[in-house]
Amino acid sequence: MRIRPCIDIHNGKVKQIVGSTLRDHAAEAPRENFISEKGAAYYAALYKEADLPGGHVILLNSPEDTGNYSEDEAEAKEALRFFPGGLAVGGGITPGSAPAWIEAGASHIIVTSYVFSGGVFDAGRCRELIDAVGKEHLILDLSCRRLETGRHPEYRVVTDRWQKMTSLSVCGETLDRLDRLSSYCDEFLIHAADVEGKRGGIERDLVVILGEWQKKSGFPVTYAGGVRSLEDLDLISEYSGNRTDVTVGSALDLFGGTLSLAELSERCRLLNAKS
Repeated sequence: MRIRPCIDIHNGKVKQIVGSTLRDHAAEAPRENFISEKGAAYYAALYKEADLPGGHVILLNSPEDTGNYSEDEAEAKEALRFFPGGLAVGGGITPGSAPAWIEAGASHIIVTSYVFSGGVFDAGRCRELIDAVGKEHLILDLSCRRLETGRHPEYRVVTDRWQKMTSLSVCGETLDRLDRLSSYCDEFLIHAADVEGKRGGIERDLVVILGEWQKKSGFPVTYAGGVRSLEDLDLISEYSGNRTDVTVGSALDLFGGTLSLAELSERCRLLNAKS
């Protein structure tokens, strides 16, 4: 288990928001937990000093929102300048723009919306991205929302800043889909969108599903959403056999929360030592 630090950028500012409140329309502003006075480069330098590679820089504005998206891009590039090779970048990336991000120092690009067409996974589009930057530089973001369907919950992948539901489910009966999708990328990033930014605890059923699949496959997965305590790390470790990496955002003292990177890293070290 590793901590994967995050830098979320919205309107050119580093922020922590409640993910389920993010909308494209300006009249529907997201609920903000934290707005930093420091730029993305500050956090990138901090993560580098703490030796925490593999973090995620997410551009939260839509590319159609050209002015704000351009500000997001500028902030992300500053982060990469301070921690080249240590951060992956996602948000509105296409085969045309992907190579420039790798050249700017991103370890990977993170994609969701581009590889879903009409709510259905488009393998052709994914191959375009592989042709552009290579499978080894591609992270598939399979962030999802919970649906109550009978005895067991279903988790449906969502795109376009978690606003549009797709046909792809991440659930116990369909984990063979993850086996197929893993052939297109280097790792998965999966936010539990319903609890993201709420500091209310992890989406346990989703963590169990991912942990069971990861025990079988060994494929890299990073879970994000709702982590609020060291005990949450213990649960994720237990459910996944200590395989699943974790992103913590709003709960960090860096972003107005109570947890420090140092104590999270130490708990991971202890859990890894036991495994």
